Amino acid sequence: MPSYDFALILSRPLYEDELDPLFDRTHGAVTVSIISEAQHADRTPAPAHHHPNDELRSADRLGNASCSWTGATLAAAIMEVVGHVEESAPGLHVLQVEADLLLTIRDIAERVGRSLDSVRHAITGARGATGFPPSEMSTAGHRLWRWSKVAAWYGLDDPQLVEAKPTVQAINGWLALRDVVPDIAPAPEEVTSALSLVIPHVA
Repeated sequence: MPSYDFALILSRPLYEDELDPLFDRTHGAVTVSIISEAQHADRTPAPAHHHPNDELRSADRLGNASCSWTGATLAAAIMEVVGHVEESAPGLHVLQVEADLLLTIRDIAERVGRSLDSVRHAITGARGATGFPPSEMSTAGHRLWRWSKVAAWYGLDDPQLVEAKPTVQAINGWLALRDVVPDIAPAPEEVTSALSLVIPHVA
């Protein structure tokens, strides 16, 4: 089965005592942001009901998770990790998923099979090549590049990117629906099954 790279936006970072349950479920394959021991004094119980916009309005309190996960499809891989993360951290909710990742220069070099200097020259246009995609700024102030744009610039055909667009659109819609009206949101396996029928025709 293929391995898929993706990231999750979480309603909060994980507490340190939630890391062991997550590790047991994922064998260390999922990297997450955490809340340090010193911040535990401010720990509050999760509300019984919440709206996704509440978290999105407080971006400084959001968490994130990233991984490479094996699955029959991207949808299956995402849903499995969503389940592992939420079951490891009671009260935490996955808000969004992103499968067109932002990459460092080193990440780009590894994916395109070039040296770091070669990628740097491509970015700066030092050797005549122009039009390299502009960088985006991470929350930590680092320059990062969107993989889909970089792949297009290098003329690379990444089939996972083709699968990612409709899959992410559908799963993000499902995540929003279950937070607003959970009673009518389909089960994760129903979403995965539906996408497995549709993706071959739209990807």
